[in-house]
Amino acid sequence: MNRMAVLELEIFEQSSTYCELRLSTGDGPPLTRGLERGAVDELITLVDRDYGPHSTAQKVFGATRLTELGERLARFLDGEERWLSRVLSRPEGAVLRITAEERLRHLPWELLVQNGTFLVTAGRSPVLPVRAVAGDRPPAAPVVPANRPLRVLFMATSPEGVEPVLSFEAEEAAILTATRRTGTDLVVEESGTLEGLRILSRSYDNGHFDILHLSGHATTDGGRPVFVVENEYGAPATATAEDIAEAMRGNWPRLVFLSGCLTGDAPDAGALPSMSESLVEAGAPAVLGWALPVGDITATAFAAELYASLADGRPLDEAVTDARRHLHQKRRSPNWHLLRVFADRAPLAPMVTPLRTPRRARPRIRAVDQQFLDPQTQVSRVASRTEFVGRRRVVQRCLRVLTESVSQALVLHGMGGLGKSSLASRLLERMHDHQRAVWYGRVDLTRFRELTTKIHFDSLSQQIEATKILGDDQVPLAVRLRYLFDGPLATTPCLFVFDDFEQGNLDPLGDDGHVTTAAMSEILTALLTAIRESESPSRVIITSRYRFPAPAGTGLVTESLESLTDLELEKKLANLKNLNRESSLDTTIRDRAIDAAAGNPRLLDWLDRIVADRSLDVGGLLAAIEAEADRFREAVLAGKLLESQPIELRTMLAKVNVIELPVPAATVHALHDHVDAARHIDRAVQLGLLEQGTDSGTSEPRYHVSNVLRPLVRMYLTDDEYARTCAAAARSLFQHWVLDPAAPRVTP
Repeated sequence: MNRMAVLELEIFEQSSTYCELRLSTGDGPPLTRGLERGAVDELITLVDRDYGPHSTAQKVFGATRLTELGERLARFLDGEERWLSRVLSRPEGAVLRITAEERLRHLPWELLVQNGTFLVTAGRSPVLPVRAVAGDRPPAAPVVPANRPLRVLFMATSPEGVEPVLSFEAEEAAILTATRRTGTDLVVEESGTLEGLRILSRSYDNGHFDILHLSGHATTDGGRPVFVVENEYGAPATATAEDIAEAMRGNWPRLVFLSGCLTGDAPDAGALPSMSESLVEAGAPAVLGWALPVGDITATAFAAELYASLADGRPLDEAVTDARRHLHQKRRSPNWHLLRVFADRAPLAPMVTPLRTPRRARPRIRAVDQQFLDPQTQVSRVASRTEFVGRRRVVQRCLRVLTESVSQALVLHGMGGLGKSSLASRLLERMHDHQRAVWYGRVDLTRFRELTTKIHFDSLSQQIEATKILGDDQVPLAVRLRYLFDGPLATTPCLFVFDDFEQGNLDPLGDDGHVTTAAMSEILTALLTAIRESESPSRVIITSRYRFPAPAGTGLVTESLESLTDLELEKKLANLKNLNRESSLDTTIRDRAIDAAAGNPRLLDWLDRIVADRSLDVGGLLAAIEAEADRFREAVLAGKLLESQPIELRTMLAKVNVIELPVPAATVHALHDHVDAARHIDRAVQLGLLEQGTDSGTSEPRYHVSNVLRPLVRMYLTDDEYARTCAAAARSLFQHWVLDPAAPRVTP
């Protein structure tokens, strides 16, 4: 394969009125020519007028205007000596490294046009402009591609209240999908904080990652470019290039991709360096950024194409060129020219070897969804890594429990269909350095011993030793497990998952809730005790429709799930074949199905399959939707569960259900003025009839009755009672959300 040639273009002042251009082609001494400073100023003024953040360019990114600008830039470089012709004579194309003063370096050289063709997307002899940021660093040594899959450190930032909310899940999914054939070890930093980036980057050897991908919003603060990150509470914070460099502490990968608007734009007409340029100055070998605002779809499409090429073993310069050509020619994106490349003198070479290279290492990160199989159909019961959306604050809280808390177990609790199992699989993906043992439904001592076959031990001898330890029934289970964590699993952190825990592991206690069965009580108590006493980093995750007390002497944290928010719902719909907004499905049917699902992920999946039945007419499909929703309610509510509760509790649910938003506990008490109100709330939460979430701003609990239950609880209020309840709800929420600014508020 012929590599793209590297040309060096320097533009510098000789005097206040005169500039010199110098082109080094590698085929002899540099070519030089002079240029009046007035011509330079005229070009900069023209481009600033027609192609800048404050110009009308974003409204006129048509081919004609861009071609005119490209031709003007080309004439500037070409001169009477026809320098561009030398570039076009190289069939493999060329990297044009540009060293120039700030205003010239940040002109849109990506628009260069020759004979009506944009050179950066040309099929033959393409040109890749690279803004050179060499500084005082010596030339880099030759780069040897690693004989393994591509490694990407991915961090998306999505602070509360910052809009538009980006589809960072779709970006991650697109990268994974595009590199599925070659395999990519994509590690995700979930907190969106600089501290999280610092900790995660230092958890790996220097040079472990090939790419750092930062996805989010960027802006300017006091004239300085900043990236909008999250603080520890999910609120917005800003990070300068220096802040990011401090977090990385010299542990730079070969490429940093700042996937955010204006990350490649230099403020004040180039007087200040862009964030991308500043990162190269701080030590990053190469940085990609966007010069102007760019949408989710464009950024995601470019990233997917770029990483597909890099994972195939293509050089970075060719990968960027191909990805830009993909935007321009196949996606017809008007923003194809906005990507900027900044680099030091390191060659833009391949990062990894091609897939079929002998002795190439396999991907280290294994998919999780195949460990959550339905025991009858053997079909995965969870959203795959490319399908999971939403739950960002929940995921962040859960990861803190699993990695920072002294508690040994995390319980994911909520109504059926809310995605507890999918959330568990997401947590396993985010903690990929832990081994995984997943059980579904009822677990006794015989099934529990299967953990030695579920976990990948470091060696066969360790697995044999672990099997021997667990099989010695003469020793108490807690003692055996402690020896296991101090011995074969001493250096192997594990996540033990008990999925659908209510299926055979809980016994009802009438009105007092549920407790673990005798068999599970022995297992869970022994497991959590052994983890605590051995100080093992291993943890337990339980998904359960019902709440239950923690075994004595153990630590157990419960995270309750809520129905999808409107934003999460839109992301979920985008992943569905028939209910997505772009499908050809009749809008009446689609809207009816979405309303019937009421933000429940599993019901959405069910209805997405129902509406695909083309043998039914509109009326038949609507009837099928209602029938499926009724069947779901029956399955989720376990038949007579709701009817078996005291009438006062059912009335409370009906009253809370008049509000279609999660509300603080004080509002629930205001609506349900009953001596046993607290007990009714606890009981309804235990059974999953009342969703209990956590307010992201205050960490206080909030409550919501899923709209799935609306047809079942509305009957417990007369029309007059319904009207009075609405009025009481309005008064309470006005008091807590308007008059009392310190009160808990609803956050998405």
